[in-house]
Amino acid sequence: MVKDDEGITIAAGVDTTPDKFINDYLVYPTLNAVNEKTDVIVDFSNPKGLPILLAYGMENRIPMVICTTGHSPEDKENIKSASEKVAILTSANMSLGVNLLLSLVKQAAKALEENFDIEIIEKHHNQKMDSPSGTALAIADSINSALKEKKEYVYGRHSKTGKRTFQELGIHAIRGGNIVGDHSVIFAGAGEVIEINHSALSRDVFAVGAIRAVKFLYDKDPGLYNMSDVVSNATA
Repeated sequence: MVKDDEGITIAAGVDTTPDKFINDYLVYPTLNAVNEKTDVIVDFSNPKGLPILLAYGMENRIPMVICTTGHSPEDKENIKSASEKVAILTSANMSLGVNLLLSLVKQAAKALEENFDIEIIEKHHNQKMDSPSGTALAIADSINSALKEKKEYVYGRHSKTGKRTFQELGIHAIRGGNIVGDHSVIFAGAGEVIEINHSALSRDVFAVGAIRAVKFLYDKDPGLYNMSDVVSNATA
């Protein structure tokens, strides 16, 4: 997709198995081996690589678009701390549609809070490492931010034998095949059900969002940004 965009070029790549790639740019085994001048780093990798990523970005003053999910609370604090020295954009999901969904579920939760149970179901491919997905957690957080009384996150119910309480917000993960990413938010009331769904049919949607994020971030001052800032900037 970058090849079709005159405003951006991939300088280099980093992967633990660089020899398996055939590209028109070099792929290095470690970030510290990269010699090319770069304006922004895009991270779709693994939380274990975060310390090296943050150290490299801060040392070289290179903004970072961090798309990896599964970060611990400590990881998130480290990202926040690093953003005081260099611009960082984080997002649980780079899809523009998902970021619109976050706004829609917040609006629905506020309107339906008193009478509807809320459940989240996410589906991903069988190679995904973290569960539930970062996007599912972002959806739950968006819902909770709109509620007068915060919900308790309940991850599946395999060990529960009692009735569902109204304070629960159920989050369920499904893994199988090559599902790119499906998220459903169910508002279940007495006699009616409302669902808000998003399905990623191709990983291209994440590339589109990542490219938009790179263009947004490359000249930004230090700070912590997210995809809402990207979407707002595009419509301003």
